Amino acid sequence: MNASSSKKKISTILILAAILVMPGFLYYLLQDQGKNRYKPLAIFGTKKVAATFHSVRGKQIPDTIYHVVNDFSLINQVGDTVTIDRWKGKIVLVNLLYSQVQTDGGKAIFAALKGFNKAYKTNNLVSFASISVDSQDNAAKLNDWSKLLGADPKKWDLLFGDSAIVYPLVRKGLLLDVVEVETPERKIIYSHKIVLLDTKHRIRGFYEISNHEAISKLEDEIKVLIAEELRNMRDGR
Repeated sequence: MNASSSKKKISTILILAAILVMPGFLYYLLQDQGKNRYKPLAIFGTKKVAATFHSVRGKQIPDTIYHVVNDFSLINQVGDTVTIDRWKGKIVLVNLLYSQVQTDGGKAIFAALKGFNKAYKTNNLVSFASISVDSQDNAAKLNDWSKLLGADPKKWDLLFGDSAIVYPLVRKGLLLDVVEVETPERKIIYSHKIVLLDTKHRIRGFYEISNHEAISKLEDEIKVLIAEELRNMRDGR
């Protein structure tokens, strides 16, 4: 074998080796060296170790009990009663609504949600819920809002109820802030964040929609969570 043939053979081997190695290298970059959006999303809220275990490669690993949004009963824009069962098997984007007063933050949230609603209109895995923090709201008011937002009640619930139900759901379930200030004008201060929930009602992200970076991050992390849920469905988790 002459030197030219030997060099050609070595080059061919190196090319084949690179082709075989490259997918694994890219996976390593995305999973371990990439940005947060390529990694599994965090699970927010309190956690505690369960008394049960699961097996990973033959090792017994304690299960973790994560914070979840508990059951509730509210009314939506068409007068239907909505409970946590509505979110079963759904990725849900949740935000707070104060129909009487629209701050810049509230307007930014709904501008973003209208875009996400349009993008995921035909995706049955993704749903939306806007919860009114005003106990004076009713179905008629929120139905008017839903028309402005293009919120189909089969996809996007605008919810209201007594503050005795709503406020604990907001504070203890969604881990958001809301307070009614006793003034002559009656003022409600509430969080301008979107909460991303997975199909198990766990919180996977908070997004303060005050700039394009937050919207971009939410857009990426919805896709990451969809991929995670589809993988779990495939693996039977």
